[in-house]
Amino acid sequence: MTVIPNVCEESPASLEISRRCLEMTLLMVIPLLNEKDYNKALRIFYHHARNAMLSGMKIASWNVNSIKARLPHVTSWLEAQAPDVLLLQELKGLEFPADAFEALGYQCAVVPQKAYNGVALLSRHDISVEHQALPGDSADEQARYIEATTGGIRIIGIYAPNGNPVDTEKFTYKLAWLDRLYTHLHRLRQDEVPFCIGGDFNIIPEPKDCYDPKAWEGDALFRPESRQKLRALINLGLTDAFRVFNHKAEQYTFWDYQGGAWPKNHGIRIDHFLLSPALTDQLKNCTIDSGPRGKDKASDHTPIIVELAA
Repeated sequence: MTVIPNVCEESPASLEISRRCLEMTLLMVIPLLNEKDYNKALRIFYHHARNAMLSGMKIASWNVNSIKARLPHVTSWLEAQAPDVLLLQELKGLEFPADAFEALGYQCAVVPQKAYNGVALLSRHDISVEHQALPGDSADEQARYIEATTGGIRIIGIYAPNGNPVDTEKFTYKLAWLDRLYTHLHRLRQDEVPFCIGGDFNIIPEPKDCYDPKAWEGDALFRPESRQKLRALINLGLTDAFRVFNHKAEQYTFWDYQGGAWPKNHGIRIDHFLLSPALTDQLKNCTIDSGPRGKDKASDHTPIIVELAA
């Protein structure tokens, strides 16, 4: 009797085999099956399946500033980078091109809003949605939050409020929204739920995360109150994944369309990944892919990518 190895035992958090791994395996297995060498074929299958599951998770986040306008950029980037999960922000509309992403092997969970905001989570794994709005204010109808379990990991995608102008209710809303986020993440920490939160936080953490700190002093993204809210999140025991590997200045995720900001590298770092301690232990890398910002009709943001070991 031939026994098929239980590859899932190698990594309980990863219950699926990637399409590319399966295709590679089949290409190698078919000739062997013709030779009726079943045991050798199964050993090859087990080897590739195990390697696929031990490769961990690649999670990306990208504020696309209109999914309708940026769809070709997003699909080509997915084909090139093949993340397991992609968090999208600022969809700007009720319609979402799920078919285009499903054709690439991604399931979609979407929280849309007419004309503004909007977030989505794309995954190669099954998605179990936990929240489609940030808990704490049932009257808040802005589409800025999605939380789901996928690939065995709790993943949160956010599009935090901008907050400008600071002398209006927009800044008050920003600070209140961040307080609600703190309360919810604190609860997850108390419940010992490992999680990864990524997206457009609309907060510049430090002066080195901004090309001209003086110019941003009065902006909601750099106001002391905003930066304190981000530090409060980190003080829950979370880790700014990018700064684990890169402590250099001038590492940006956003460049304005105005004033030649992109060619001058006049940017800011406002898109982040924060990891709870258990996932920080699995952290392999975190990078900013600035390539998409240089394309024609690009978003003013660019993707940030975190890689986790199994």
